[in-house]
Amino acid sequence: MQKIKFYGDPVPLEMHKVRIVQKLNLIPIEERVKAVTDAGNNTFLLQNKDVFIDMLTDSGVNAMSDRQLSAMMVADDSYAGSATHTKLESKIQEYFGKTYFLPAHQGRACEHLLAKVFVKPGDIMITNYHFTTTKAHVLLAGGTVKELYYPDALDPESDNPFKGNMPPDRLREAIAEYGRDRIAFVRMESGTNLIGGQPFSLGNLKEIYQICQEHGLPLVQDMSLLADNLYFIKEREPAYKDAEICDIARELSDNTDIIYFSARKLGHARGGGLCTSDRDYYLKLRDLVPIYEGFLTYGGMSVREIEAIAVGLEETMDYEMINQGPEFIAFMVGELNKRGVPVVNPAGGLGCHLDAMRFVDHVPQSEYPAGALGSALMIAGSIRGMERGTLSEERNPDGSEHYSNMELLRLALPRRVFTLSQIKYAIDRVTWLYENRHLVGGLKFLEEPKMLRFFVGRLAPVSDWQEKLVAKFKEDFGDSL
Repeated sequence: MQKIKFYGDPVPLEMHKVRIVQKLNLIPIEERVKAVTDAGNNTFLLQNKDVFIDMLTDSGVNAMSDRQLSAMMVADDSYAGSATHTKLESKIQEYFGKTYFLPAHQGRACEHLLAKVFVKPGDIMITNYHFTTTKAHVLLAGGTVKELYYPDALDPESDNPFKGNMPPDRLREAIAEYGRDRIAFVRMESGTNLIGGQPFSLGNLKEIYQICQEHGLPLVQDMSLLADNLYFIKEREPAYKDAEICDIARELSDNTDIIYFSARKLGHARGGGLCTSDRDYYLKLRDLVPIYEGFLTYGGMSVREIEAIAVGLEETMDYEMINQGPEFIAFMVGELNKRGVPVVNPAGGLGCHLDAMRFVDHVPQSEYPAGALGSALMIAGSIRGMERGTLSEERNPDGSEHYSNMELLRLALPRRVFTLSQIKYAIDRVTWLYENRHLVGGLKFLEEPKMLRFFVGRLAPVSDWQEKLVAKFKEDFGDSL
């Protein structure tokens, strides 16, 4: 692996060239306010035509390679016995060493199957940190979620390189407290999404796996953000600085009983899958795939996407591909740090995470500060982020709010999508918004679904703060977009 040095100021260097482009549209601020209002102050409900820089997610929107696109043209669309399925299965076995592969249409479909097989009413799923849809499936099955993490995992200013680690001693305590029979499974999430895309170390995974084996507990790993976690293990874990990416991936898999992933993230296509070498687990999961997903050779996916995933997994073993996301994120985080804008440190994967608790510390959690910040940034720059805070939680059984440990606005950086000038534009608008943060107010619900409310819930500002923000923008930028 060669390091590139710059004579002047270093910048993240793209190891690819752009061959197909999509035109973007930057609408005037008056139209942006209307778009935010029409979307119920929910960035998920915005129309893409109104968005200039779409940083909502990296799910299904990563740039595909020329090799992926060409592979899609030779897909075998046989319903059963498809050679395309066999190709992906072979790649799974090559890189992860798992005997069995079950396709699914995306990551949350895998979570659904896992919950159906492993979770009974009263059971507990232990995890390094929950993800929204994972938790929803466990709750729907009658279980609960227990998070085990180190205290500084929730400290956005901590420089801990592996905030996704699970404390082994706390896992032993939880097993002693709840008993083996009440624990459905233990879950480790690569690139822990809701705390800023923070990785876990391979050394920590090994410790957790050993404890699980001692107690006969299945260890499940969500590998959706594997690419980022691979990069951080190589860059931050001294024992693996000279290891090949494919060897790190294999060791991560060898220390896990079941792996699952959303190929909308891992593989840069649209689909997902579950992998295991345990035949009993495989048979229990296999029986549900035809019911909920489709036949075993496609699992709800297009065969063309399966071809693309096979190539995408191969490309994930290339350091010069997987470094693109983290290095662009680190650049954005570093520039915002210089400007005093509160972000999650150290830079993680998936995106740059604004810390709304410090950014708009005058907005109480009851008024959804991360969601309000998302509306404000859309107004200020036509930049769409994703709320990862209290809006992304479910209410308590008594109807009270379950306040999130962190209030983050995630600005996702899909791999190989944005240019450096677009990142600099986003930095500029975030900086302006921070310097005018006193104008940002809170939100209140107009329409609130019972579960996963952040997807389709509709909100309104608690005051006329959005009009004041527009007035300040015009004062500072004149007729600029």
